[in-house]
Amino acid sequence: MGKSKKQQKTDRFSLFSIGAKLVIIISFLVLISLGSITALVSWLVREDLRVAAEENNFETNRRSSMEAEVILAKMRSDSLILIRTLVAVGTQSALARDTADYFFEQNPRIAALFFSIAGQADELLVNERFFFSREIDPSLADSYREMRQAAMRRAALGDTVILNAAPHFNTPILAMFFPGRAGGGAVLFSSENLNDSFGFGINQSYMINDSGDVLVHADFELVLAGINVTDRAFIRDILESPDRSKQGLIDTDFGFDRSGSIAETHTPQGFIMEKLFELNRIIQPWRETLVLNIKWLIDTCVNAVNDFLSWSLSFLSFERNYERNVYKNVDVHEKVRQFVAYTKLDMGGCTVITSVEYNKVFEGIAATTRRNLYLTAAVLFISIVLIWFFAKSISIPLKALAAAAHAIENGTFELTLKPRGRDEIGILTSSFQKMCAALGIFGRFTNRDIAVRAMRGEIRPGGLTKHATVFFSDIRGFTEKSEDFTKVFGDDASDRIVHWLNNYLTRMVECVEKTGGAVDKFIGDAVMAHWGTVYTAGSPQKDAYNCVFAALMMRKAVYQINKKSRPGDPGNPPISIGCGINTGIVTAGQIGSELRMEYTVIGDPVNLASRIEALNKPLGTDILISESTWNFVKNYFVTEEMPSVTVKGKERPVRIFAVVTIAGAAGGPQTLAEVRELLGIKPPDMAKVDINADELKYKIDETMEYT
Repeated sequence: MGKSKKQQKTDRFSLFSIGAKLVIIISFLVLISLGSITALVSWLVREDLRVAAEENNFETNRRSSMEAEVILAKMRSDSLILIRTLVAVGTQSALARDTADYFFEQNPRIAALFFSIAGQADELLVNERFFFSREIDPSLADSYREMRQAAMRRAALGDTVILNAAPHFNTPILAMFFPGRAGGGAVLFSSENLNDSFGFGINQSYMINDSGDVLVHADFELVLAGINVTDRAFIRDILESPDRSKQGLIDTDFGFDRSGSIAETHTPQGFIMEKLFELNRIIQPWRETLVLNIKWLIDTCVNAVNDFLSWSLSFLSFERNYERNVYKNVDVHEKVRQFVAYTKLDMGGCTVITSVEYNKVFEGIAATTRRNLYLTAAVLFISIVLIWFFAKSISIPLKALAAAAHAIENGTFELTLKPRGRDEIGILTSSFQKMCAALGIFGRFTNRDIAVRAMRGEIRPGGLTKHATVFFSDIRGFTEKSEDFTKVFGDDASDRIVHWLNNYLTRMVECVEKTGGAVDKFIGDAVMAHWGTVYTAGSPQKDAYNCVFAALMMRKAVYQINKKSRPGDPGNPPISIGCGINTGIVTAGQIGSELRMEYTVIGDPVNLASRIEALNKPLGTDILISESTWNFVKNYFVTEEMPSVTVKGKERPVRIFAVVTIAGAAGGPQTLAEVRELLGIKPPDMAKVDINADELKYKIDETMEYT
């Protein structure tokens, strides 16, 4: 049985050794002294590192934005020069082709160039070496131009648009649409250099356009996925801020997952949001076209169309606000504190953002702190070792005594304790060893489990009403066997008979304890036990079953003992037992005087079980059960009803049954006659049985017929 919470709490304190207390005290002093020094150093250096980190992050952002702006400006200017040259010499001339080839040789990072001239078809120039070196189909350039006609029209109207073309080409490529003299133009160029330079060091830079699309990032997978980051609050704040450059300390996520905003899409909400983002990407080109058409209609259409345009713009505004509101309340990214600086470029509405994790800034001071902690740990370890060796001469013996006390409380009395010295603890250990020996002897004189439970307070003085099954058994002809021992062995008869009887009783006790019963007492060769008192299987029916099953186990054990005995061996005569079983309401508890008591059961069911046991000899049986027990187990055992018996003190005859075997058991005796034949019991001749009812307290009901 488990211990109570109060007992467990007491156990924890009893096992808290003196050595552990000393270790805790010294550890506290060491940690306070060295910890205060570490905290002071961290406080003095931390602010200086913070200022330096902010300045370095802002400077990194400034350099990254300058590099991006220079590259974008160069790409636009070089492209404009080529376009003007081709227009001047004729786009279809041989000189134009040579000029384009020379241009691509001098600018190998440019993948394609296309432009429009008023009144003429769009021109497309493709750097085939760029595509072939990357194993990309050059025709993708033409398909991309067809997809981005809306951006070309915006460029023709005077806007500069920079888009991420990496998802289309599966390689880091930016598309810049810019206005020209005769129309719009666009250049596709590699952004590999920017991707590499933006991810250098602990500062991470990335560039986005005015729509929130990630254009450049050290993690190309994010660029390839076409990530849009307008769902993040700090990105929206940056895009809406009037400041050209600024820096702050915020809590946000640095990297972007490939789903756009949602790091997990296994939930229903994540699945819906992922699909909304996909829909947003699909309708993005149509949205650009619609906005361009709206501008054209405002300039060219009559006033009657203004109502329709207002409604369209309202719908688009509602869609974007709804999208942002949906994602604004969903926080699935792990937040980290970081310094974030940004610079808005003068070209294409792009913004370069640079951030550094707050914790990485203080890695230096963290390293110093770790070294101080290592020093603290070393000093603490040396202190603990010294204290441990000093205190173990006291704590180890006391801990052994505490463990012995717990073992005794759990019913283990056979312990060996050796004194480690001649001090007070050694004397206590020696006395404890003597007490263990005395308790071990005590445990053999009584039921060990009952004694342990009484010691724990689980069995208290007083009686309790129990629905129990009571068992009695004894050895047939024990008196004659005792006399034979005396005749054969003389002075050694006592030792011989005790050894023989103890071997038998050991097997009987095993049968009782294996089935959950409790041995009450030994009355010479007789055994008294009961089920459903100290322990219960959960119901009177289960307890009755266990008791009858234990009796069958005893029958088998006796049969095995007899098989091992040699015929005519006076030191190991054959054994024949009789068992009586009855079920009923009894009083169970510690009964006796203040000087001596025992746990037992009393009541009429106990007396009846004893009297039923005595009927085995005249009836030629070995296991008899009462009607009350039979009512519980009749479906589980094969039984044969015996003649009813009128017991002294009972008004009605008592029905009794002989137990044959377990119902459905294969092999073994199946009838009472087979049981008698197996055990060597002669069938009685009931007509010749002379019963003194007053003395033996039973009489046979001759009105019942039996076979």
